[in-house]
Amino acid sequence: MMYSLILFLIVITMTTQAVSQHQINNPSGFEIKRGVNLSHWLSQNFGWSPKATFITDSDIKFIDSIGYDHVRIPIDEQEMWDESGKPIEESFRYLTHCLDWCANYKLRAIVDLHILRSHYFNAANEGGSITLWTDTSAQNTFINLWIQISQYLHKYPVNMVAYELMNEPVANNPDDWNKLIEKTIKTIRLLEPERVLVIGSNMWQIPSTFPNLKVPLNDKNIILSTHTYSPLHFTHYLAEWVPSKRYTGPVHYPGQIVTDADYEKFVNKNDSIFVKAMLGSTEVYNKQRLTDELLPAIKKAEELHLQLYCGEFGCLPHVNRKDRLRYYDDIISIFHENNIAWCNWEYKGDFGIFSFDFKNKISLSPDVEFIKTLLKDR
Repeated sequence: MMYSLILFLIVITMTTQAVSQHQINNPSGFEIKRGVNLSHWLSQNFGWSPKATFITDSDIKFIDSIGYDHVRIPIDEQEMWDESGKPIEESFRYLTHCLDWCANYKLRAIVDLHILRSHYFNAANEGGSITLWTDTSAQNTFINLWIQISQYLHKYPVNMVAYELMNEPVANNPDDWNKLIEKTIKTIRLLEPERVLVIGSNMWQIPSTFPNLKVPLNDKNIILSTHTYSPLHFTHYLAEWVPSKRYTGPVHYPGQIVTDADYEKFVNKNDSIFVKAMLGSTEVYNKQRLTDELLPAIKKAEELHLQLYCGEFGCLPHVNRKDRLRYYDDIISIFHENNIAWCNWEYKGDFGIFSFDFKNKISLSPDVEFIKTLLKDR
């Protein structure tokens, strides 16, 4: 891909990026400030483009050139292992090639075990089931996947590659996740004592669940990871996979997401399912509200003296563009003000930094104004 003109336009209008000034909070020196998710490649692959061409050396070069310092690479069990549990060598070659490209451009990388056959974070909305918390065999498989990942990736320096245990755990009892964290860390630490591990809280890693998160107190090579897509009625407006997808009236940020007048006009009060899906939609959101919602995660990280990371956040482009850019500017400013490293969802895709053809499911050209909003110096 040739992005030289686009890159010139971005760089010429942006101030110098001070990515090296972010505090290192782990002994292994895995230093991150801002990154982007390489989604829909080795995870949630919808066949939009062949894997061999979807992410290439040119993409990693471009990511580095516009000011990111790391990538998060989601991987799914079904993309990396066949049903018998045998590693799919081609998929692991894609992963290791990407890590090699990152090394060439001095980009750090987080390898994130995103979806398991026994655990899918959106199972409740898509008719699936989660067996991980009740099936000992599934838990052993999960730990064994990490043993195998380590066999492939242990050669990479600990200051350049980190492991994220699992994306968005969803357990009815938070202690089920805490127990699995403990077992998994003990296993990984026997293999890689200094590897940085990224760990999120229960229930989609939302900030409010951080008080219940337990991690080893004597392990400083840990980064705590939260996710936020709040307010969901704004960030996921018209998304096909959320309960509120039937709402087609306008949404706003900052301010009242759905005005009282629009709620009356577009929500059928006799439809209890619709009404339930729209709970919270008329609440007011602004920078202070977003900050307040992140406080439980911020306080947990401060309590444990660990770095806090927001591994996912984003807003679909269906909303008013000015409102969308204001949302991104506010949330990233909050991260900056609270020393939170971040990784936006996503590089290519409907949330991506490229304009997206929703009909043909193709990422088009880099969205210069959007990229400038994400990566401007703060």
